Amino acid sequence: MSGPTLFDDQTNQPLAARLRPETLDEFVGQTHLLGPGKVLRRLIESDQISSMIFWGPPGVGKTTLARIIANRTKAAFIDFSAVNSGIKEIRSVMNRAEENRRFGEKTILFVDEIHRFNKAQQDAFLPFVEKGSIILIGATTENPSFEVNGALLSRCKVFVLQALKTEELTALLNRALQDPRGFGGQNIRMPENMAELISAFANGDARTALSTLEMVVLNGDLGEDGVITITNETFEQCISRKSLLYDKNGEEHYNLISALHKSMRNSDPDAAVYWLARMLEAGEDPLYIARRVLRFASEDIGLADPRAIEMGVAAYQACHFIGMPECSVHLTEAVIYMSMAPKSNAMDAAYAAAKKDALQHLSEPVPLVIRNGVTKLMRDLDYGKGYQYAHDYEDKLTSMQCLPDSLIGRVYYKPTEQGLETRYKDRLAQIKAWKKEHGK
Repeated sequence: MSGPTLFDDQTNQPLAARLRPETLDEFVGQTHLLGPGKVLRRLIESDQISSMIFWGPPGVGKTTLARIIANRTKAAFIDFSAVNSGIKEIRSVMNRAEENRRFGEKTILFVDEIHRFNKAQQDAFLPFVEKGSIILIGATTENPSFEVNGALLSRCKVFVLQALKTEELTALLNRALQDPRGFGGQNIRMPENMAELISAFANGDARTALSTLEMVVLNGDLGEDGVITITNETFEQCISRKSLLYDKNGEEHYNLISALHKSMRNSDPDAAVYWLARMLEAGEDPLYIARRVLRFASEDIGLADPRAIEMGVAAYQACHFIGMPECSVHLTEAVIYMSMAPKSNAMDAAYAAAKKDALQHLSEPVPLVIRNGVTKLMRDLDYGKGYQYAHDYEDKLTSMQCLPDSLIGRVYYKPTEQGLETRYKDRLAQIKAWKKEHGK
């Protein structure tokens, strides 16, 4: 069982440890679980805790939340690491839990990185979870569906913890600057946006954010008046790289995504990768970049290379699955592919032209021949009369009119001769020639 003692010297602990929340009100983030009336908060406040698994990225409060639960429920708290524990250590801990149960005390066993346990080790918990000797709280950064035994997983409620938002981390850092447990007793002078810069750099990880703030403060310039001055240069030195962070809602955000898009359009993979790196290293959300790359796949490539959209979707999924920094290589692959692919804006141009007509001809009726006559009344009104089912015809083509009368002859899709789109151009020419020959 772990917990603070009279002999602990908190002043020598890292900032993240000193500021570890002790109550739900101090806890930052996870409002979808801990907000007023939310499921996990209700379970904690009503002392109805059962075994559970916290699944989420590093630094989002999995261990802290387990400690808060233990304090709230007045339970013994055993912190157990899967990294350096085996069956022998598990049995020893279970014996302690059994002793606690005999004296009427609950035991919360927190297992960090539970996915690192093998099947035999995970199975060792089962009988104690089943008979209530322990309340198991596991923490994992991996999908528990794949990494935790089905038998154990079925006895645990899984809660998904999310990476902290930049504004949540910024609030946490501002609290650290005011809290006596943090730097509340020190006179610190730093740029107004420093907390936001650190938050963006931390990429959703509270531990990283607090550790970075601590490093920045410790490396600030101490003046004779006792004021610690922190500059952007201090921050850059502490993170061992040039500060490229920027306001994600400001002009530079749009300048950089524009640079990436236009570099890919100009088939310049080197420039495209550079602008990609500028954005990622500045703390940009990789999913935002992946969405823009996916848009590019159809807007600037389209049927010139139909695989581009597949590449874009795959890159987005990879970013969603593993996040930064690992997904940088997936985005790089997608960006280079888009840069090297043949270009066609026929999709974008087709929709733009069709959109213009759609807005100017909003009341054009759908031709009766392609309406769906699902009721007798509709059929009596000639809905679907004369409809030609293309699969009933040898060439799989008909001369049936599908555009409104006022738009007959309109051409929206104008294929280029780039890449594979030349095939679609030839096919479209064959279709139009057939329809002209067989038209009424």
